[in-house]
Amino acid sequence: MSAAPMRGCFVTGTDTEVGKTRVSAALLHWLGERGLRCAGYKPVAAGTESIDGEAVNEDVRALRDAGSVALTNAEVGPCQFEAACAPHIAAALEGRTIERAVLLQGARTLAVQVDQLVVEGVGGFCVPLAPDFDSADFAVDLGLPVLLVVGLRLGCINHALLSAEAIRARGLRLAGWVANTVDAAMLQRDENLATLRHELGRRHQAPCLGVVPRLASPEPAAVAACLDDSALRVLFGLA
Repeated sequence: MSAAPMRGCFVTGTDTEVGKTRVSAALLHWLGERGLRCAGYKPVAAGTESIDGEAVNEDVRALRDAGSVALTNAEVGPCQFEAACAPHIAAALEGRTIERAVLLQGARTLAVQVDQLVVEGVGGFCVPLAPDFDSADFAVDLGLPVLLVVGLRLGCINHALLSAEAIRARGLRLAGWVANTVDAAMLQRDENLATLRHELGRRHQAPCLGVVPRLASPEPAAVAACLDDSALRVLFGLA
């Protein structure tokens, strides 16, 4: 018997350090505010630090804190590595392997406990995890609608369109995108946003779910306030 379809979304980005975790935590905050049981899942995370005496990735901890159900760091982030580098390289440094079946089982275990699961990818959409699979393959395994975080900086249009093409090529639905301001001094920011809206809408029927400015305190509630409530209801099937 096949597993029941998961409810939630898969959050990917145009690159690393574009705000995937902030947006994912904001989605969890938004869901929790509406009384839904929700959890974040960061299947692979590279780079840990000591938090409360435990070595944990800061993104994993952020997702754990933003969810509305009590989980351990290991449940949210089952595969964490010390070195902050490409995950397959970090795994090799520790003599470990990233097991596809283990990652998928972790997602399925959480999915039956919650109403909505927000899965955050690692880096961009196509990141090698092992010799025979990458993060795009794992997104296909999950089958969730994809939300693309576009880091607003020079080059973002090309990065966004290439990422969208890769998502579509794997038979996944790009349900929407969020623009996150990486470079506050970006030239022609509004013109870039207009182009992204037009091209992602024309090519993929993918709506903009929000535009996040540079925030002095980018807490989940503050980021969530920058997102489109009605669009999120459609994304999560609550409309």
